[in-house]
Amino acid sequence: MTDATGGYDHRETLRQTYISRVNRVIDYIQSNLDGNLRLVKLAEVANFSPYHFHRIFGAMVGETPNQFIRRVRVETAAVRLVSSPRLSITRVARMCGYSSSSVFAREFREAFGMSATQFRQGGHRTWRKIRQVGSNPDQVDRKQREDSSDLSPYALPKPKAKQRRSKMKFSVEVKEMPEMHVAYVRHIGPYNQIGGAFEKLMKWAGPRGLVNFPKTIELTVYHDSPDITEESKLRSDACITVPIGTKVEGEVGTMTVPGGKFAVAHVEIRHDQFGEAWDRLMGEWFPQSGYQPDDRMCYEICLNNPEQHPERKFIVDICEPVRPL
Repeated sequence: MTDATGGYDHRETLRQTYISRVNRVIDYIQSNLDGNLRLVKLAEVANFSPYHFHRIFGAMVGETPNQFIRRVRVETAAVRLVSSPRLSITRVARMCGYSSSSVFAREFREAFGMSATQFRQGGHRTWRKIRQVGSNPDQVDRKQREDSSDLSPYALPKPKAKQRRSKMKFSVEVKEMPEMHVAYVRHIGPYNQIGGAFEKLMKWAGPRGLVNFPKTIELTVYHDSPDITEESKLRSDACITVPIGTKVEGEVGTMTVPGGKFAVAHVEIRHDQFGEAWDRLMGEWFPQSGYQPDDRMCYEICLNNPEQHPERKFIVDICEPVRPL
């Protein structure tokens, strides 16, 4: 790592090492919501002492480890309540690491201003509007609730009648997707601002001979639902496939994207149609498919360079993991 004068930037190297360690902890938490998330274990994952880890995580993430865990647990539960309607609320709570139904009920109401039952029965469609106005369900009038819309990837299902359709190439196929080993740079914030993370990733990968299109697959992995999580805290990863054993450093990490059965929506869209394409998959295709979303990572595979498209459109496979309804 060099600075603007071409010299070695030791401070930037250290900063990226810290980012890499914190990212490891975030990945561990997401994969073990019902497991051991005690501070000592998380510090071990990060290779810091518990005391220093607590302070470092809070400073870099903006939340203490406990605050982050509580938020991710309740937000994951909210997504599962809607995406897995046959799971009991108690089962969802246990899957997300809650020790009792009463603890879950209290934390869910505190987070969303309504019970888990109310959220599942339709409250999820108003939550984004409620969050935008900084209010609670009783302060949002009926018209606001009816007009509430989603414009983001990984949308929760909405009634078909609410969809505003525009012209786009759109087709869906259910198929087996391979497991992929990827290098990634994490982005925290609005999903449509992930471009900077891809620039960092390509700047790292290019000189190492790891970018060989079309063999190399470029994908964006989404970890949160924008219907649930504040925009400033949304987690997404800019990724490219790399050989197993590839050494990474600094801000660049590696992970495995699980394979299996996916609903793959093949779309050709403008830059402002990503949200609508996700809406069409989640809100129109899924309710008629006999499938429901699974808990594995969802992602987009970029299949072209939009600058080389005659209409500057993106050709993308939107990949949502599925299981039988």
